Amino acid sequence: MRVPLAADVVKAAAEQHGVCVRPFTMEVGDPDTGELKYIAVPCGSTVESVCGPCAKKARALRITQCREGWHLDEEPDFTPDKPTEDHAALLTLRADLFTAYQRAVEEGELGEAEELREEITRTDEDLRQLGMRGRLPSPDAPAKQAVKRSTKRRQDAPDLPRKRVAKTTVGREYAGKYRPSMFVTLTLDTYGRVHEDGTPVHPHSYDYRRAARDAVHFSALVDRWWQNLRRVVGWDVQYFATVEPQKRAAPHLHAAVRGSIPHELLKLVTAATYHQVWWPSHDERVYLDGEPLPIWDSRVKVFVDPGTQLPLTDWDEAVRQVDEPAHVARFGAQVHSKGILGGTEEAGRHIGYLTKYLTKSTGEVVEATTVRQAAHHDRLHAELQVTPCSPTCAVWLLYGINPKGANGKTVPGHCKGKAHRRTTLGLPGRRVLVSRKWSGKTLVDHKADRRAFVTDMLAAVGIVKPVTDTSRLIWRKVDPSDQNAPPRAHLLMHAIAERIRWRAEYDSALLAAAGPPELSATQSAA
Repeated sequence: MRVPLAADVVKAAAEQHGVCVRPFTMEVGDPDTGELKYIAVPCGSTVESVCGPCAKKARALRITQCREGWHLDEEPDFTPDKPTEDHAALLTLRADLFTAYQRAVEEGELGEAEELREEITRTDEDLRQLGMRGRLPSPDAPAKQAVKRSTKRRQDAPDLPRKRVAKTTVGREYAGKYRPSMFVTLTLDTYGRVHEDGTPVHPHSYDYRRAARDAVHFSALVDRWWQNLRRVVGWDVQYFATVEPQKRAAPHLHAAVRGSIPHELLKLVTAATYHQVWWPSHDERVYLDGEPLPIWDSRVKVFVDPGTQLPLTDWDEAVRQVDEPAHVARFGAQVHSKGILGGTEEAGRHIGYLTKYLTKSTGEVVEATTVRQAAHHDRLHAELQVTPCSPTCAVWLLYGINPKGANGKTVPGHCKGKAHRRTTLGLPGRRVLVSRKWSGKTLVDHKADRRAFVTDMLAAVGIVKPVTDTSRLIWRKVDPSDQNAPPRAHLLMHAIAERIRWRAEYDSALLAAAGPPELSATQSAA
């Protein structure tokens, strides 16, 4: 029984050679030749406990992205390409379909209108594949306008100076040759004193409710901070940031910022930044544990009270009745910032620190190792389970409000959002936040750069890889009942053999590029 299983041996070999251990199978068809084959596509997981090789590749790609954009000394080129004739032809077709759809809706031809709407959707997909940014107008009438709130600053927040934001993204140069950048860390406010292991000193007075709501709305608070910072400094600040949990399980932000900004200015922006949540009040639950929950009424298509059978308050109506924000998220007073020069050992060390935990899930970063830590995480998780995460969250039903998009499948109090999971502890969003003008490239572009580098290295020693046009191929996910699909172990072994061959070719290219070894005079005489 101590002998390893065959599946474990295959997995270990795949990890050793950097091959995805849990690929999914795709069926690829060539319409010209009729050839049909099965290809293992990497899972693309960023968590090492799920797939180590894919997670390490993703982290290496993020390291490259961070390094290339942190200390740029020239503005990235974002000159858009001109629309092609294919763009114009597809948009002309969409305009005709748009007019026909509105005419069919006015005449009551619902069947024809539905077909035209599907055709418009397909046309939009074709435009996206050609390459297009932005949104096209919806064929339907605009929905109800959102309630507009006052943009006047709160009286309890300090005022901020405001400048016109220039389009420049590169920081200031000092002494004609130094262009430092920043490493910034932001944390949330305190919710009570904590021990060294992050657990509260007084659990009964620790503000778990505010901790849960701050975690849910942390991403919106961070977006507001970048917006305020750009308005204060007067240029388009670019950043590469990661969100990680502290020992107390509260999120905090590490950011590589291009350009130098005074520390006092960063502290001022942090103190003046807040995010107001204009949602209905959800301090007191209407339906408690053990009591009958709202039920779905298929006749009126809403949830109703189990006792009175009256519909619950509609979401839009509840928002219109809001007079003050349900929650105000703020950062704490602690702000850490440091100036760093590009190309130094310190810059490489901070990049490693930024990406240190990208291959671990939130639960793995703050894993509870003691009973006290487990109790703290359980208490925070219990509060997150009754904290709404969005206007469509099913938790709103516990507060007597019909969430947006509710239907018969909605379960009161049970939302599938990541914010309510024990493994995330309120960090549902992206762990990596990168501004649009950071490096002038997307992750796809960085992958292409790595592929081009290896291709050039191989071509230098006479190994030319054929360029295959895959745009005409038809890709389809394999159905589980497909009897012709090969087992995953077969695909893994094929991928391992292919990776070994690629590595041997690359090593040959490296040896050829290094040239013959230099021999000493004694060795030459011998």
